[in-house]
Amino acid sequence: MARRAAVPGGPLGDDFSFVSPVAKYVLFFLNLLFWMISMVMVAVGVYARLLKHAEAAMACLAVEPAILLIMVGVLTFLITFCGCVGSLRENICLLQVFSVCLTIIFLLQLAAGVLGFVFSDKARGKVSEIINGAIVHYRDDLDLQNLIDFGQKEFSCCGGVSYKDWSQNMYFNCTATNPSQERCSVPFSCCLHNTDQAVINTMCGHGMQARGYLEASAFIHTNGCIDKLVNWTHSNLFLLGGITLGLALPQLVGIALAQLLINQIRDQIKLQLYNQQHRADPWY
Repeated sequence: MARRAAVPGGPLGDDFSFVSPVAKYVLFFLNLLFWMISMVMVAVGVYARLLKHAEAAMACLAVEPAILLIMVGVLTFLITFCGCVGSLRENICLLQVFSVCLTIIFLLQLAAGVLGFVFSDKARGKVSEIINGAIVHYRDDLDLQNLIDFGQKEFSCCGGVSYKDWSQNMYFNCTATNPSQERCSVPFSCCLHNTDQAVINTMCGHGMQARGYLEASAFIHTNGCIDKLVNWTHSNLFLLGGITLGLALPQLVGIALAQLLINQIRDQIKLQLYNQQHRADPWY
């Protein structure tokens, strides 16, 4: 039986590789960077959680920020571990896991953005619910308190819809039966402050809920934070879009590099099989 003619030019050398070192090591170092970031996130989350003494911390939120940070950090750690080892060891299975996970996360982010835009009224209602819950638990956690004070000072607002929303808090409640010394007050972060004021008067919001809007507006911000937050979002759509793109870009680069590397590794495997067959049968 006649043998088949040899492949013109013969097999490629053993030192030849379809796998691009650039794609391989760019993907490796990109994953290594986010792998280290994930470890920092987990460490910060664990430290913040251990530092907490109040069990009611951030009770208004679905998940406490420290726990959320740990969860995101662990998830990032596992995904980037697959990317690091998969690219370094040229492991198709790990690279596929890495690529699929990044694709799922990207699609979930995209879906959340679209749903948030389409159902903006429901999103506004959820934000209102979170802010009202934060008002109720204002005195329960120092971190939550600092977060609310920062938001009210940054957006020059007070309460959810208006400054009178602070009656939802048991300390600031404006009913006659409330024995608290802060009855009918609002936090100092609601107050109008002069830029040249050296010492902040933390009692500046005392009794403000008992006053009308016009009278109170001379001393505090009377507009709620929900409308201010919505207006800020509409005014900074390009900024938010840039941040979103900045978060999505590494994911898209990671997916593209992983798929490129997977195809190159498969081509390299085919080449190795061909070379082995050629050595066994020179006429193959």
